[in-house]
Amino acid sequence: MASSLSQTVLFSILLLLSLHQACAKKTHLNFYFHVTDVQANATDYGTIIVMDQALREGLDENSTLIGRVQGIQAAVGKDGSLETMFNFLFLNEQYNGSTLAIYGRAPLETTIERPVIGGTGKFRLSQGYSLAKPVILSATRLVYELDVYVWTLELKDD
Repeated sequence: MASSLSQTVLFSILLLLSLHQACAKKTHLNFYFHVTDVQANATDYGTIIVMDQALREGLDENSTLIGRVQGIQAAVGKDGSLETMFNFLFLNEQYNGSTLAIYGRAPLETTIERPVIGGTGKFRLSQGYSLAKPVILSATRLVYELDVYVWTLELKDD
């Protein structure tokens, strides 16, 4: 009896996951994360940094502002890796006021893959992943190119 119940529950979960993929809208976002007030000791083990930085359309620091990265990062690895908790707050016309929550480990000087764990507004019930590739790494400025892939259920408001 328990085996039959377990199989039914498992089947139900697999069905729901399949429906989610079938009903979810895939969105690919590409933008640049500009960090302009780099701190010299930002990678010291145990350091915690609270940030509010620009998300821009392009590599140039004067390109169109599309949002802000607001969150916390902590130097957790003796190798300089960071633990990050970010909300991407979109200010552009298409996604104005919507957010994506991204959490995860960020090793330095390499492409960083982190999960998208949720969102608000146009990204409500989203999940996916982000890839951040460093394109400018200097003592005074960091710029990462971000590709974010999210799947969002489109729900009707009550």
